[in-house]
Amino acid sequence: MPSLFTRIIQGEIPCYTLGENEHCFSFLDIRPLVKGHALVVPKREIDYLFDVPDELLSEMMLFSKRMALAIRKVVPCQRIGVSVIGLEVPHAHIHLVPLQRMDDLNFSNPRLSFTEEEYQNLAAEISAAFSAVR
Repeated sequence: MPSLFTRIIQGEIPCYTLGENEHCFSFLDIRPLVKGHALVVPKREIDYLFDVPDELLSEMMLFSKRMALAIRKVVPCQRIGVSVIGLEVPHAHIHLVPLQRMDDLNFSNPRLSFTEEEYQNLAAEISAAFSAVR
């Protein structure tokens, strides 16, 4: 059975897409810790990040770096935090979280929600910035 993220990548479940290439896909977390919280996943369904083949893992990290630069251009923050937990969905993924303070990366914090229009506008801005980052 395909994972939730595979179904998102295949377009079966809607998302707020930020960018993609041949191997990676990024979208906004719909239950974000902070505004701009995004996920980067491999298009190939692999459960555990450290089971991802080296070449694809390298691609994911370079893609994440580019996405982090795009998010930082759109969402005011000191840094983009990176977290890999991987317990909630059996598909390798990297969380990119804009940080103003250390506690912004605490997954025990209450999750935020935004309007459909706010998600769409944010995704469009980050997507445009991602296209401009090289």
